[in-house]
Amino acid sequence: MSAEQEERAIRCLVAKVGLDGHDRGAHVIARAFRDAGFEVVYSGLHRAPDDIVQAAVQEDVDVLGISILSGAHNTLVPKVIEGLKSYDAFEDTLILVGGIIPDDDEAELKKLGVAEVFGPGTPMEETVEFIRKNVPERA
Repeated sequence: MSAEQEERAIRCLVAKVGLDGHDRGAHVIARAFRDAGFEVVYSGLHRAPDDIVQAAVQEDVDVLGISILSGAHNTLVPKVIEGLKSYDAFEDTLILVGGIIPDDDEAELKKLGVAEVFGPGTPMEETVEFIRKNVPERA
């Protein structure tokens, strides 16, 4: 991590994409990230993939955490990734997915560019440490 990154707080967008109406976990994650010293923006419920992309680009986030429990991850996450690529923001953004994701789908999401998938019960410290070790360097 560069000296500039040490000074600048890691910026995270915790996003709820699609029709998934369960956001307690996203709020818990957002609070844990704030407690870890990260700057956190929460998208709110029922966001379209393009809404998430716009927020990530406008907020200049380092980390995009997508919380999805609806089972629509194979449709929605690739749309978010494509949107980030269209804004040249993909390489600068650590993409994480949280939720109930089958192993086969997890492998496919990682091929698309998701850095890690965190399932229910993952210790917060593990997620925070993963971010600190893997957040992209800023130019």
